Amino acid sequence: MKHFMAMLKKNENEHRPPTKLLNLAGQLCRELQSSSPSLEKVVEAIMGCKNKRHFLTNIHVVRACVSVHIHKGQHDAACRLLEYCKAEEKDELVQLWHEIHYQRVMEKQQTDSLTPLQKFRCRKRNPPPLSLCPEGLKNRNYSEEVRQQLYRFAAEVTAHPNKKQREGLARDMNLQPIQVYNWFANYRRRQKS
Repeated sequence: MKHFMAMLKKNENEHRPPTKLLNLAGQLCRELQSSSPSLEKVVEAIMGCKNKRHFLTNIHVVRACVSVHIHKGQHDAACRLLEYCKAEEKDELVQLWHEIHYQRVMEKQQTDSLTPLQKFRCRKRNPPPLSLCPEGLKNRNYSEEVRQQLYRFAAEVTAHPNKKQREGLARDMNLQPIQVYNWFANYRRRQKS
């Protein structure tokens, strides 16, 4: 750790820190426990240096910085960091983005955990920025055409299709039978309410 701090200070004004230093930062961030004071020191040092954007290409460094920010209750800073960092592991960054928002909700509600539904609502309210999801979030909804066909079947044939009917519909619409089953179950639930 001392070695890292010394190297960081020495290379402070370099336009791009040496690879060795970047690797060391990643290694330290991976090995130190997420709420340890030493990790906080490392993160502070990295966040304080002029060329921090180079360090933020390493997923371990990014994860460490985010966890330290969350630990200190600095959720906005953690979000900004994710938007600004250049790490390749986009899926993991999106995961971290959600973690920050879960943490925020848990603090607000003074609870230690969230139900899957609470997490789902939290993700819906706080979609990750485009910088993390360039292709946008995968939409889990069916196309208008598929929905129309399902609605038509429910209205004109039955809202309780048997196994054979579900399999036929699934084949016609390029869905899994379980998806058809769930759609009808949800459809019936919506009709009730």
